[in-house]
Amino acid sequence: MIAFMLVTIPSFALQGIDAVRCDVEVSLQARGLPRITLVGLPDLAVRESIERVKSAMSSCGFDPPRHRTTISLAPADLRKQGPAFDLPIAVALLMAAPQEEGSSRAAKVPCMEAWMLAGELGLDGSLRAVRGAVGMALLARAQGLEGIIVPAANAREAAMVEGVDVRAAESLPEVVAFFRGTHTLLRAEPIDVRAAIAGAALDVDFRDIRGQGPAKRALMIAAAGGHNALLIGPAGCGKTMMARALPGIMPPLEPEEALEVTRIWSAAGVGVPRLVTERPFRAPHHTASTVALVGGGAAGVPRPGEVTLAHHGVLFMDELPEFGRSALEALREPLEDGFITVARAHGSARFPARSILVAAMNPTARGNRRDGTKGARDQEQYMERLSGPIVDRIDLHVEVRAVPFERLASAPTGDGTAELRERVVAARSVQRARQGAVLNAHLRGKALDTGAALDIAGRALLGEAIEQLGLSARAYDKVRRMSRTIADLEGAERITAVHVAEAVQYRILDRYTG
Repeated sequence: MIAFMLVTIPSFALQGIDAVRCDVEVSLQARGLPRITLVGLPDLAVRESIERVKSAMSSCGFDPPRHRTTISLAPADLRKQGPAFDLPIAVALLMAAPQEEGSSRAAKVPCMEAWMLAGELGLDGSLRAVRGAVGMALLARAQGLEGIIVPAANAREAAMVEGVDVRAAESLPEVVAFFRGTHTLLRAEPIDVRAAIAGAALDVDFRDIRGQGPAKRALMIAAAGGHNALLIGPAGCGKTMMARALPGIMPPLEPEEALEVTRIWSAAGVGVPRLVTERPFRAPHHTASTVALVGGGAAGVPRPGEVTLAHHGVLFMDELPEFGRSALEALREPLEDGFITVARAHGSARFPARSILVAAMNPTARGNRRDGTKGARDQEQYMERLSGPIVDRIDLHVEVRAVPFERLASAPTGDGTAELRERVVAARSVQRARQGAVLNAHLRGKALDTGAALDIAGRALLGEAIEQLGLSARAYDKVRRMSRTIADLEGAERITAVHVAEAVQYRILDRYTG
């Protein structure tokens, strides 16, 4: 009979998309009635882990603890969520319990405190995927741990983090045997992120879109400078198709960007755990709530929303005026600053949200615009559903017209996605050489004054546009940023009146909100 036994195994808890270390401490005491006490601010899913753990242990031939057992999830003031603590709790219980006499134990065994564990247990002892494996691997590397042990379903996404020994496990007995020195867990092979990104497939080719030359030009500007765009046109003219094609002309993800996007998707539990190799494209329905769009949750730690899941990619909002007013107004911070802060009673989180917003809308609620004053009045009434500050934060206002039958029936013409991407990549290379990793759409202060300096004619033209259109100070800066991107696409070092004129024409909605 043991007098006292204490075992500690590192694990993690998610705070937004960040992994925070959480140690699972198990104490067995001989005195007192057999019972298991779980402390450390666990939520319902964590408290239910005790029953899953006991069932899994029995199914695998292990004896459940027959001592007074205390399980502590430290730090005690951090709220714990989800089933990821199943595996470390089960392993800690089994390693704390005395082994049967005569049981085999290797002379050299792994140190439990040097390995971070996470995984959900099935009642048969099998391991299921959990959220946040990428953040877990980053945390283990920062903490200087020897490695991590995750369910086999999480191994590939975790293996993209360099410098971390990732071990994949299929069941509880494998992990227990690993720490008893009688079994070797399979090491996940490191992933060549650049090769995986190069093999990403395109969704829609711009060459397949008939007509719409001006709109394609505007979206190329948006991709080159990271600008937000609003497509306005009748139903069925190709707005959605062009939005879906936009990620294809954006430069491929850098390895650091792919890691960040994968970490976000892993923390949010989006789809099957995998390495994200293509630019994200998120298209929330217009009935989406504010929480679904920007993140949050009714209880516990806030979760990321669609605007964060689109980080480094495209957020497409079709039928923009049909979204709830509160949901649209919540976009002000991410559109302006590239992040969203969600505060709740039990905690707050700051999520990255640097994506290109592509919004689409019909000119009126009926889908198209009638001629005459009646049509103009209908359009003005429909535009009133959008607040001026939201429209002001969208750089390009693009009118998309219906495509004539002759153009629809003709063979595809114009540049395709590959050709447009080459021009976008070249423009971004110019930006990187001039101002580093900051895109033109995000230039501010002195960097904007220096990088987007106008010549005399351009300055005069912009001043006239401000007076006639009533542009705000924000719109003034956006015109300068767009002018800089247009000049970069043309290979021009200095911004001229021609570039400014094209940028100003993309502010067609200022007359409704000015």
